[in-house]
Amino acid sequence: MLCSSILAQTNEIKKNLPNILFFIADDCTFRDLDSYGGVNVVTPNIDKLANEGMQFMRCFQPTSMCTPARSCLYTGLYPVRNGAYPNHSHVNAGTKSIFHYLKPAGYRVALLGKQHISPPESFPFDFLGDPGDDLNFNAMDDFLAETKRQDQPFCLFVCSHQPHFPHTKGDTLKFDPKQIQLPPYYVDSKEMRSKFVKYLAEIIYMDEEVGKCLELLKKFNLTENTVVVFTSENGNNFPFAKWTCYDNGLQTAFIVRWPGKVKAGSKTKAMVEYVDVTPTLIEICRGKVPSNLDGKSFLPVLLGEKTTHKNYTYGIQTSRGIDRGPEYYGIRTIRSDTFRYIYNLTPEASFQCTFTRGNLFKSWIAKADTDTIAKFIVNRYQHRPAEELYNIINDPYEQHNIISDPNNAQTVQQLRKKLMRWMSQQGDNGQATEMKAYERQNNGKNQKPVTD
Repeated sequence: MLCSSILAQTNEIKKNLPNILFFIADDCTFRDLDSYGGVNVVTPNIDKLANEGMQFMRCFQPTSMCTPARSCLYTGLYPVRNGAYPNHSHVNAGTKSIFHYLKPAGYRVALLGKQHISPPESFPFDFLGDPGDDLNFNAMDDFLAETKRQDQPFCLFVCSHQPHFPHTKGDTLKFDPKQIQLPPYYVDSKEMRSKFVKYLAEIIYMDEEVGKCLELLKKFNLTENTVVVFTSENGNNFPFAKWTCYDNGLQTAFIVRWPGKVKAGSKTKAMVEYVDVTPTLIEICRGKVPSNLDGKSFLPVLLGEKTTHKNYTYGIQTSRGIDRGPEYYGIRTIRSDTFRYIYNLTPEASFQCTFTRGNLFKSWIAKADTDTIAKFIVNRYQHRPAEELYNIINDPYEQHNIISDPNNAQTVQQLRKKLMRWMSQQGDNGQATEMKAYERQNNGKNQKPVTD
C-alpha cells in the first residue's frame, strides 16, 4: 500500500510539472523584429507571445555563432569552459546538458530541427524527424500526441533554420526594396536592399513557424501548462552582427509566456544571458541547479519577484575556423548597463568572413571609392582598434568609439579589469586559446570548416 501511495504521489507531481517549448530562430538580429523596434516586418505570432508573456529587453549570448551559442544555452557553461568556443566545435567529454538535468525528473527532452551540437553523449536529445531545412511539424504533432497520451511532461526545443543565409524562404513580393529602412551601419545600395528584402521575407516565414507551434499546443490543449520561450539567436550574417561582439551580434530577442505565472504584456530590463537558461529551466521544472554551472536562474525575474539579475554580461568571438574566415581574429567583450567594452586581440589583422569575400561586399567597396560614408563603414568592418568603448544608451548602434575620451578612462579601466578576471576564471588565454580553435572543431584538424 505504501509503495502504491508513493507511486501515485510521484505520478501526480509529474502530471503537474510544466511543459517547455523553446523556439530558436537562426541568425536573426533582434532589432529587426517588430516587437523589438523593427520597422520593416510584422511578426504577429512573436508579437502574440510578447503580449501574453514577458519580453526581455537585455538578453545576451556569449558569442554570435550557432554552435557555441547553442552549446552554452544547453549546458549553462560559457564557451571556453565548455570547450565549444569556435564554430562547428564540440564540448568537452563528460559535459552535461539540459537533457541530463530534466530526464531524471521524468521529462522527455527532444529537439526538432537544426542541431549543431556535439558530441552525442553530451546532447542525447530525442531528435524528431530529420534536421532538414524545414521543420517537420508532423513529427512535432506525433510527439505532442504521445506525451499527452502518456501524461509525460516534455521539454521540446524547436530549432528553425530561418532566417539563416542564403535566404530562400518567404515571399519577397511583400516588400518594396526602395521603401525598406536599412540600418545606419550598412552601405545603402541597390544590391544591399535586394539582399535585405530576402532576409526580411525569411523572418516572416520564421514567424509563421512560431504560429504553427502555438497552434499545435492549442490542438492538444497544452497551452495553459506549457512555458513557451522564443529567442532570435545571434544576429544576421550581414556586417556588424554575426561574427562580432557588438549588440547586433550578441543581444537576442527573448520572450517567455507562462500562463498564470508570468505577467502578460510585461517587459524587463534585467540583464540575462544564454548561460542562465539551463539553470532557469531546471528551476521551472522543480529541479536542483548544479553548483558547477556558470549561469544563474532568472526565475525570480519571470515571477515578478525581482527586476534585476546581472550587472555584467560577457562575450567572445573566435573567427579562426569560420567559413572563409581569417587565420585568426579573436574578440572579447564585457557589457554593463551603460557601456560595452571590446578587446580585439589582434588589431593588426584584417577581419574576413563569407560576407567580405562575396559579391555584395564588392558592391560596398565599389561605392566606397566615391562615397566617404561607405568608405568609413567598409574600413571599420575589417579594421578595428585594440579597444573599443560604446555608450549603449546614447549610441545604441555602436557607431562612435569613445575609448579615447579621457572622461571614460576610469570606466575603461574598470571594465577591462573585470573582463580579464572573467577570462582568467574561464581558462581563456586570449590569443593562445584562439590558436587552438582547430583542435576544438569537429574534424579536429587544420582543415577548411564546413559552411554555416
